[in-house]
Amino acid sequence: MIDQSHPPPTDPSLTPRSLEVMQSGVDSGLHSGAQIYASVNGRVAANFAVGKAAAGVAMSTDSLVPWLSNSKPLGAVALAQLRERGLLDFDDRVAGFIPEFTRDGKSGKDEITLRHILTHTAGLSIFDDFPEASWDGIIATICAAGVQDDWVVGDTAGYDPRTSWYILGEVVRRVDGRDYGRYVREEIFEPLRMLDSWMSMTRAQFAEYGDRNALLPITDGEQSSMAYYEKRAGQMAPAGSARGPISELGRFYEAMLTGFRGTDTTVLRADSVKLLASRHRTGKPDLTMQYVMDWGLGFQIDSKRYAPTHPYGFGRHASDSTFGHGGMQSSNAFADPDRGLAVAFFFNSRPGEAAHHRRSQQLAAAIYEDLGEDLGLES
Repeated sequence: MIDQSHPPPTDPSLTPRSLEVMQSGVDSGLHSGAQIYASVNGRVAANFAVGKAAAGVAMSTDSLVPWLSNSKPLGAVALAQLRERGLLDFDDRVAGFIPEFTRDGKSGKDEITLRHILTHTAGLSIFDDFPEASWDGIIATICAAGVQDDWVVGDTAGYDPRTSWYILGEVVRRVDGRDYGRYVREEIFEPLRMLDSWMSMTRAQFAEYGDRNALLPITDGEQSSMAYYEKRAGQMAPAGSARGPISELGRFYEAMLTGFRGTDTTVLRADSVKLLASRHRTGKPDLTMQYVMDWGLGFQIDSKRYAPTHPYGFGRHASDSTFGHGGMQSSNAFADPDRGLAVAFFFNSRPGEAAHHRRSQQLAAAIYEDLGEDLGLES
């Protein structure tokens, strides 16, 4: 099913500072294409693309782009839905759903709860990738491993790029019965009319989108080829395999913004959104990110209170209550309840942490400044 109901593109000249950040990156070779979507109180304020999606193919607002770790909040919403149905709670132990999680008697794993995973305080052993493994094989590998050395579950903090989100996906599967990708599609994407968003796609689905599939080159060679991305599109990874137009990720944050501000959404009650997007982990140094960072349940919370130029955040104008997530060296998305602002943007390159943080912070600041009057910002 290909969606034809996306909002029309906006005139980029209406948001000139944002356009300048995106286009200057194209001109300098930092990235070859970019997308941005922003809305204020549900009104579309920016929705445009620049540059190329792939060789000879223009980037458009309809191009499907990889979200990478922007996929993680979907897992938090899935668990919150099951909590609303009385099927689990965030302080439930993982082993209560996956008995083999502690079958080998590994020290500390019996204490791990869903909340620990959602706040990145579980300390599961980190596995870089599982490119050819089956889902059951991945779960077995994680269950057989222990907690990281010198880790105090629930106290030590360190962002887990991928491992623990497989466990959350398996909890969803065991509680609901559907595999994780199908669950997210049917319970989150479809109700929010994110019909071009997928956790994974068959080869036929990927082929149907044709030139709407955008590349995110990592290195020269195979990883820059469409064949590589066609293969990867079929590999479902809860922490990072979601893809779709960036406007649909923006639609997700519009729903989260609505819920946070007190109105039930089509996917979660307002109190559930507020719970996810409030601070649960505060003032802890993150061993992975090397910064003090606050977390909700699956969502990063603005942490400029600890460092005014915090690189893992939503720009210098974001309110203290702003929540969202990033995608590795390529994207960022967030909701600012104080301003009524929802934003998502994507660059199709991974230029290294420092270069990406600079452009991400610049674009986040630029969209606030472009929309300053609507947001009530002082000039």
